Amino acid sequence: MTLNKGEKTMRKFKGLLALLFAFTLLAAACGESNDATEEETDTEETDNSEAEQEEETDDEESSATEDGEGDEVDLTAGGDLTFHMVTHADDGPFWSVVKRGAEDAAASVGVELVWSPSNNDPEKQVQDIEAAISAGSGGIAASLASPDAVAPALAKAAEAGIPVYTLNSGVNQYEEIGAVTHIGQTETVAGEGAGQRFNDLGATKVLCAFQEQSNVGLEERCAGLEATFEGEVVSEFVGLDADQTAQQAAIGAILAEDDSIDAILGTGPVVAVSALSASQDAGKEITIGGFDITPDIISAIDAGDIAFTVDQQQYLQGYLPVILMFLQATNQNTAGGGLPILTGPGFVTPDNAAAVAELVSAGTR
Repeated sequence: MTLNKGEKTMRKFKGLLALLFAFTLLAAACGESNDATEEETDTEETDNSEAEQEEETDDEESSATEDGEGDEVDLTAGGDLTFHMVTHADDGPFWSVVKRGAEDAAASVGVELVWSPSNNDPEKQVQDIEAAISAGSGGIAASLASPDAVAPALAKAAEAGIPVYTLNSGVNQYEEIGAVTHIGQTETVAGEGAGQRFNDLGATKVLCAFQEQSNVGLEERCAGLEATFEGEVVSEFVGLDADQTAQQAAIGAILAEDDSIDAILGTGPVVAVSALSASQDAGKEITIGGFDITPDIISAIDAGDIAFTVDQQQYLQGYLPVILMFLQATNQNTAGGGLPILTGPGFVTPDNAAAVAELVSAGTR
Protein backbone atom coordinates (compact mmCIF):
# COMPACT_ATOMS: atom_id res chain seq x y z
CA MET A 1 0.00 0.00 0.00
CA THR A 2 1.45 3.37 -0.94
CA LEU A 3 0.54 6.82 0.30
CA ASN A 4 -1.54 8.85 -2.11
CA LYS A 5 -0.83 12.51 -2.83
CA GLY A 6 -3.42 13.81 -0.36
CA GLU A 7 -1.97 11.70 2.48
CA LYS A 8 1.52 12.95 1.73
CA THR A 9 0.28 16.54 1.84
CA MET A 10 -1.46 15.90 5.13
CA ARG A 11 1.76 14.44 6.56
CA LYS A 12 3.57 17.60 5.55
CA PHE A 13 1.22 19.79 7.55
CA LYS A 14 0.35 17.28 10.25
CA GLY A 15 3.69 15.74 11.07
CA LEU A 16 2.40 14.22 14.27
CA LEU A 17 0.35 11.72 12.23
CA ALA A 18 3.40 10.23 10.50
CA LEU A 19 3.90 7.51 13.11
CA LEU A 20 0.27 6.40 12.77
CA PHE A 21 0.63 6.14 8.99
CA ALA A 22 3.80 4.08 9.40
CA PHE A 23 2.10 1.54 11.67
CA THR A 24 -0.86 1.32 9.30
CA LEU A 25 1.35 0.62 6.35
CA LEU A 26 3.34 -2.00 8.24
CA ALA A 27 0.17 -3.85 9.27
CA ALA A 28 -1.09 -3.80 5.68
CA ALA A 29 2.22 -5.13 4.41
CA CYS A 30 2.17 -8.03 6.87
CA GLY A 31 -1.39 -8.90 5.88
CA GLU A 32 -0.46 -9.06 2.21
CA SER A 33 2.49 -11.34 3.03
CA ASN A 34 0.25 -13.83 4.91
CA ASP A 35 -2.31 -13.95 2.10
CA ALA A 36 0.39 -14.63 -0.43
CA THR A 37 1.17 -18.07 1.08
CA GLU A 38 -2.18 -19.40 -0.15
CA GLU A 39 -1.68 -18.28 -3.75
CA GLU A 40 0.34 -19.66 -6.67
CA THR A 41 4.10 -19.35 -6.59
CA ASP A 42 4.39 -16.60 -9.19
CA THR A 43 1.76 -14.49 -7.35
CA GLU A 44 3.54 -15.14 -4.04
CA GLU A 45 6.79 -13.82 -5.44
CA THR A 46 5.09 -10.67 -6.69
CA ASP A 47 3.29 -10.05 -3.41
CA ASN A 48 6.42 -10.68 -1.36
CA SER A 49 8.34 -8.25 -3.54
CA GLU A 50 5.69 -5.58 -3.01
CA ALA A 51 5.63 -6.24 0.72
CA GLU A 52 9.41 -5.89 0.92
CA GLN A 53 9.26 -2.55 -0.89
CA GLU A 54 6.51 -1.30 1.42
CA GLU A 55 8.46 -2.41 4.49
CA GLU A 56 11.46 -0.47 3.22
CA THR A 57 9.23 2.59 2.82
CA ASP A 58 7.88 2.06 6.35
CA ASP A 59 11.43 1.84 7.70
CA GLU A 60 12.36 5.12 6.01
CA GLU A 61 9.23 6.85 7.35
CA SER A 62 9.82 5.48 10.86
CA SER A 63 13.42 6.66 10.70
CA ALA A 64 12.31 10.12 9.63
CA THR A 65 9.91 10.22 12.56
CA GLU A 66 12.60 9.12 15.01
CA ASP A 67 14.91 11.82 13.68
CA GLY A 68 12.21 14.40 14.43
CA GLU A 69 11.68 15.31 10.78
CA GLY A 70 7.97 14.47 10.87
CA ASP A 71 7.18 15.82 14.33
CA GLU A 72 6.90 19.50 13.42
CA VAL A 73 4.69 21.54 11.13
CA ASP A 74 6.60 22.49 7.99
CA LEU A 75 6.82 26.29 8.11
CA THR A 76 7.83 26.38 4.45
CA ALA A 77 4.37 25.16 3.44
CA GLY A 78 3.58 28.52 1.85
CA GLY A 79 7.05 29.07 0.46
CA ASP A 80 5.79 29.37 -3.10
CA LEU A 81 3.27 32.08 -2.17
CA THR A 82 3.97 35.80 -2.39
CA PHE A 83 1.57 38.35 -0.91
CA HIS A 84 1.68 42.13 -1.34
CA MET A 85 0.68 44.73 1.25
CA VAL A 86 0.26 48.07 -0.51
CA THR A 87 -0.72 50.93 1.79
CA HIS A 88 -0.56 54.69 2.21
CA ALA A 89 1.86 54.05 5.07
CA ASP A 90 4.68 56.35 6.09
CA ASP A 91 7.62 55.35 8.27
CA GLY A 92 5.93 56.53 11.45
CA PRO A 93 5.23 54.64 14.69
CA PHE A 94 1.71 53.61 13.74
CA TRP A 95 2.59 51.91 10.46
CA SER A 96 5.72 50.31 11.86
CA VAL A 97 3.43 48.19 14.06
CA VAL A 98 1.23 47.29 11.07
CA LYS A 99 4.38 46.20 9.24
CA ARG A 100 5.54 44.20 12.26
CA GLY A 101 2.22 42.35 12.34
CA ALA A 102 2.39 41.56 8.62
CA GLU A 103 5.97 40.32 8.84
CA ASP A 104 5.23 38.17 11.89
CA ALA A 105 2.29 36.56 10.09
CA ALA A 106 4.34 35.91 6.94
CA ALA A 107 7.07 34.26 8.98
CA SER A 108 4.57 32.09 10.88
CA VAL A 109 3.11 30.54 7.70
CA GLY A 110 6.23 30.60 5.54
CA VAL A 111 5.17 33.00 2.78
CA GLU A 112 6.98 35.89 1.13
CA LEU A 113 5.64 39.35 1.92
CA VAL A 114 6.27 42.42 -0.22
CA TRP A 115 5.68 45.53 1.89
CA SER A 116 4.97 48.61 -0.26
CA PRO A 117 4.33 51.88 1.58
CA SER A 118 3.43 54.98 -0.43
CA ASN A 119 3.81 57.75 2.16
CA ASN A 120 0.35 59.15 1.38
CA ASP A 121 0.97 59.20 -2.38
CA PRO A 122 -2.07 57.63 -4.14
CA GLU A 123 -0.26 57.59 -7.49
CA LYS A 124 2.57 55.50 -6.07
CA GLN A 125 0.10 53.19 -4.39
CA VAL A 126 -1.64 52.58 -7.72
CA GLN A 127 1.71 51.86 -9.37
CA ASP A 128 2.59 49.37 -6.63
CA ILE A 129 -0.76 47.60 -7.01
CA GLU A 130 -0.31 47.36 -10.77
CA ALA A 131 3.20 45.96 -10.22
CA ALA A 132 1.77 43.34 -7.86
CA ILE A 133 -0.80 42.33 -10.48
CA SER A 134 1.92 42.00 -13.13
CA ALA A 135 3.99 39.88 -10.75
CA GLY A 136 1.10 37.42 -10.35
CA SER A 137 0.59 38.16 -6.66
CA GLY A 138 -1.00 35.45 -4.54
CA GLY A 139 -2.99 38.12 -2.70
CA ILE A 140 -3.07 41.89 -2.24
CA ALA A 141 -3.93 43.70 1.00
CA ALA A 142 -4.28 47.45 0.63
CA SER A 143 -5.52 50.52 2.45
CA LEU A 144 -8.02 52.83 0.77
CA ALA A 145 -7.31 56.23 2.25
CA SER A 146 -7.85 57.72 -1.24
CA PRO A 147 -10.54 55.46 -2.74
CA ASP A 148 -11.24 57.54 -5.85
CA ALA A 149 -7.64 57.14 -6.96
CA VAL A 150 -6.81 53.67 -5.66
CA ALA A 151 -10.04 51.66 -5.82
CA PRO A 152 -9.97 51.10 -9.62
CA ALA A 153 -6.55 49.43 -9.40
CA LEU A 154 -7.75 47.10 -6.64
CA ALA A 155 -10.89 46.28 -8.63
CA LYS A 156 -8.62 45.36 -11.54
CA ALA A 157 -6.71 42.98 -9.25
CA ALA A 158 -9.93 41.32 -8.08
CA GLU A 159 -11.13 40.95 -11.68
CA ALA A 160 -7.83 39.23 -12.49
CA GLY A 161 -8.64 36.58 -9.87
CA ILE A 162 -6.24 37.87 -7.21
CA PRO A 163 -7.73 37.78 -3.68
CA VAL A 164 -7.99 41.37 -2.43
CA TYR A 165 -8.33 42.49 1.20
CA THR A 166 -8.63 46.06 2.42
CA LEU A 167 -7.13 47.14 5.72
CA ASN A 168 -7.13 50.22 7.93
CA SER A 169 -9.27 52.29 5.53
CA GLY A 170 -11.79 51.09 2.97
CA VAL A 171 -14.64 49.77 5.08
CA ASN A 172 -17.16 51.58 2.85
CA GLN A 173 -15.63 50.51 -0.47
CA TYR A 174 -14.32 46.96 -0.07
CA GLU A 175 -17.48 45.25 -1.30
CA GLU A 176 -17.85 47.28 -4.49
CA ILE A 177 -14.25 46.59 -5.58
CA GLY A 178 -14.66 42.84 -5.03
CA ALA A 179 -12.49 42.51 -1.92
CA VAL A 180 -13.03 39.45 0.28
CA THR A 181 -13.37 41.51 3.46
CA HIS A 182 -12.05 44.56 5.31
CA ILE A 183 -9.83 44.45 8.40
CA GLY A 184 -9.98 47.58 10.54
CA GLN A 185 -12.46 49.71 12.38
CA THR A 186 -15.53 51.68 11.35
CA GLU A 187 -14.13 55.20 11.53
CA THR A 188 -17.48 56.92 12.00
CA VAL A 189 -18.30 54.71 14.98
CA ALA A 190 -14.85 55.38 16.43
CA GLY A 191 -15.41 59.13 16.11
CA GLU A 192 -18.80 58.77 17.76
CA GLY A 193 -17.15 57.07 20.72
CA ALA A 194 -14.68 59.95 21.02
CA GLY A 195 -17.55 62.43 21.02
CA GLN A 196 -19.26 60.65 23.87
CA ARG A 197 -16.06 60.70 25.88
CA PHE A 198 -15.69 64.45 25.39
CA ASN A 199 -19.29 64.84 26.61
CA ASP A 200 -18.38 62.94 29.77
CA LEU A 201 -15.27 65.09 30.21
CA GLY A 202 -17.32 68.31 30.09
CA ALA A 203 -15.91 69.82 26.89
CA THR A 204 -17.92 72.49 25.06
CA LYS A 205 -15.98 73.12 21.82
CA VAL A 206 -13.67 70.59 20.16
CA LEU A 207 -11.10 71.15 17.45
CA CYS A 208 -10.87 68.02 15.27
CA ALA A 209 -7.28 68.31 14.05
CA PHE A 210 -6.44 66.03 11.11
CA GLN A 211 -3.04 65.33 9.60
CA GLU A 212 -3.76 64.09 6.07
CA GLN A 213 -5.81 65.78 3.39
CA SER A 214 -8.13 63.68 1.20
CA ASN A 215 -8.03 60.81 3.72
CA VAL A 216 -11.67 59.78 3.97
CA GLY A 217 -11.02 57.81 7.15
CA LEU A 218 -9.93 60.92 9.02
CA GLU A 219 -12.91 62.83 7.66
CA GLU A 220 -15.18 60.09 8.98
CA ARG A 221 -13.57 60.34 12.43
CA CYS A 222 -14.38 64.04 12.58
CA ALA A 223 -17.91 63.41 11.25
CA GLY A 224 -18.49 60.77 13.91
CA LEU A 225 -17.27 63.18 16.60
CA GLU A 226 -19.70 65.81 15.38
CA ALA A 227 -22.57 63.30 15.38
CA THR A 228 -22.40 62.56 19.11
CA PHE A 229 -20.65 65.56 20.68
CA GLU A 230 -23.18 67.85 22.34
CA GLY A 231 -21.13 71.01 21.83
CA GLU A 232 -19.49 72.61 18.78
CA VAL A 233 -16.94 70.95 16.49
CA VAL A 234 -14.50 72.66 14.13
CA SER A 235 -12.35 70.56 11.79
CA GLU A 236 -9.02 71.77 10.45
CA PHE A 237 -6.05 70.32 8.57
CA VAL A 238 -3.00 71.13 10.70
CA GLY A 239 -0.14 69.64 8.66
CA LEU A 240 1.51 66.27 8.15
CA ASP A 241 3.01 64.20 10.94
CA ALA A 242 6.37 64.40 9.18
CA ASP A 243 6.75 68.02 10.40
CA GLN A 244 5.61 68.16 14.00
CA THR A 245 7.05 71.65 14.48
CA ALA A 246 4.80 73.04 11.76
CA GLN A 247 1.91 70.94 13.05
CA GLN A 248 2.30 72.31 16.56
CA ALA A 249 2.51 75.88 15.23
CA ALA A 250 -0.68 75.44 13.19
CA ILE A 251 -2.60 74.19 16.23
CA GLY A 252 -1.19 77.01 18.33
CA ALA A 253 -2.41 79.57 15.79
CA ILE A 254 -5.93 78.11 15.89
CA LEU A 255 -6.00 78.23 19.69
CA ALA A 256 -4.79 81.83 19.67
CA GLU A 257 -7.55 82.82 17.27
CA ASP A 258 -10.37 80.99 19.06
CA ASP A 259 -10.21 81.15 22.82
CA SER A 260 -13.44 79.14 23.19
CA ILE A 261 -11.81 75.86 22.13
CA ASP A 262 -11.43 73.76 25.29
CA ALA A 263 -10.77 70.34 23.73
CA ILE A 264 -8.83 68.87 20.81
CA LEU A 265 -9.26 65.51 19.08
CA GLY A 266 -6.17 64.57 17.12
CA THR A 267 -7.13 62.08 14.41
CA GLY A 268 -3.78 60.34 14.87
CA PRO A 269 -1.33 59.81 17.72
CA VAL A 270 1.33 62.24 16.52
CA VAL A 271 -1.08 65.13 15.99
CA ALA A 272 -2.55 64.54 19.44
CA VAL A 273 0.90 64.92 21.02
CA SER A 274 1.46 68.04 18.90
CA ALA A 275 -1.82 69.37 20.29
CA LEU A 276 -0.56 68.77 23.82
CA SER A 277 2.63 70.71 23.15
CA ALA A 278 0.70 73.56 21.49
CA SER A 279 -1.72 73.87 24.41
CA GLN A 280 1.12 73.84 26.94
CA ASP A 281 2.93 76.56 24.99
CA ALA A 282 -0.28 78.60 24.96
CA GLY A 283 -0.70 78.10 28.71
CA LYS A 284 -4.22 76.73 28.24
CA GLU A 285 -6.00 73.86 29.95
CA ILE A 286 -7.16 71.80 26.97
CA THR A 287 -8.76 68.34 27.14
CA ILE A 288 -7.05 66.21 24.52
CA GLY A 289 -7.99 62.92 22.92
CA GLY A 290 -6.31 61.06 20.09
CA PHE A 291 -6.39 58.08 17.80
CA ASP A 292 -4.05 55.11 17.74
CA ILE A 293 -0.99 54.24 19.77
CA THR A 294 2.62 55.36 19.98
CA PRO A 295 5.01 55.40 22.95
CA ASP A 296 4.62 59.18 23.23
CA ILE A 297 0.85 59.25 23.42
CA ILE A 298 0.73 56.34 25.88
CA SER A 299 3.26 58.11 28.13
CA ALA A 300 1.18 61.28 28.00
CA ILE A 301 -2.00 59.36 28.90
CA ASP A 302 -0.23 57.56 31.74
CA ALA A 303 0.92 60.95 33.04
CA GLY A 304 -2.62 62.33 32.85
CA ASP A 305 -1.81 64.92 30.17
CA ILE A 306 -3.96 63.31 27.44
CA ALA A 307 -7.39 61.96 28.36
CA PHE A 308 -7.66 59.01 25.96
CA THR A 309 -6.78 57.53 22.61
CA VAL A 310 -8.93 55.38 20.34
CA ASP A 311 -7.21 52.03 19.79
CA GLN A 312 -7.79 50.25 16.46
CA GLN A 313 -5.14 47.56 17.18
CA GLN A 314 -3.00 48.15 14.13
CA TYR A 315 -0.87 45.04 14.71
CA LEU A 316 -3.95 42.98 13.80
CA GLN A 317 -4.47 45.06 10.67
CA GLY A 318 -1.10 43.82 9.43
CA TYR A 319 -1.26 40.29 10.81
CA LEU A 320 -4.78 39.18 9.89
CA PRO A 321 -4.74 39.91 6.13
CA VAL A 322 -1.64 37.75 5.63
CA ILE A 323 -3.14 34.86 7.60
CA LEU A 324 -6.45 35.15 5.75
CA MET A 325 -4.77 35.25 2.34
CA PHE A 326 -2.74 32.18 3.27
CA LEU A 327 -5.80 30.24 4.41
CA GLN A 328 -7.71 31.19 1.26
CA ALA A 329 -4.80 30.10 -0.95
CA THR A 330 -4.11 26.81 0.83
CA ASN A 331 -7.46 25.78 2.30
CA GLN A 332 -10.14 27.78 0.43
CA ASN A 333 -11.14 29.54 3.67
CA THR A 334 -12.66 33.01 3.77
CA ALA A 335 -13.72 35.02 6.80
CA GLY A 336 -16.08 37.87 7.48
CA GLY A 337 -19.14 36.43 5.80
CA GLY A 338 -19.51 39.60 3.73
CA LEU A 339 -19.02 41.82 6.77
CA PRO A 340 -15.86 43.67 7.86
CA ILE A 341 -13.61 42.17 10.52
CA LEU A 342 -13.38 44.89 13.16
CA THR A 343 -10.21 45.50 15.14
CA GLY A 344 -11.63 48.46 17.06
CA PRO A 345 -12.52 50.82 18.48
CA GLY A 346 -11.12 50.30 21.93
CA PHE A 347 -9.89 53.00 24.28
CA VAL A 348 -6.66 53.54 26.19
CA THR A 349 -7.12 55.76 29.24
CA PRO A 350 -5.08 56.41 32.39
CA ASP A 351 -6.71 53.26 33.81
CA ASN A 352 -4.97 50.85 31.40
CA ALA A 353 -2.14 52.91 29.89
CA ALA A 354 0.61 51.27 31.98
CA ALA A 355 -0.33 47.77 30.82
CA VAL A 356 -0.50 48.85 27.18
CA ALA A 357 2.86 50.63 27.50
CA GLU A 358 4.63 47.30 28.05
CA LEU A 359 3.20 45.96 24.79
CA VAL A 360 4.12 49.14 22.96
CA SER A 361 7.70 48.60 24.07
CA ALA A 362 7.53 45.08 22.63
CA GLY A 363 6.43 46.52 19.28
CA THR A 364 3.05 44.81 19.07
CA ARG A 365 0.73 47.68 20.15
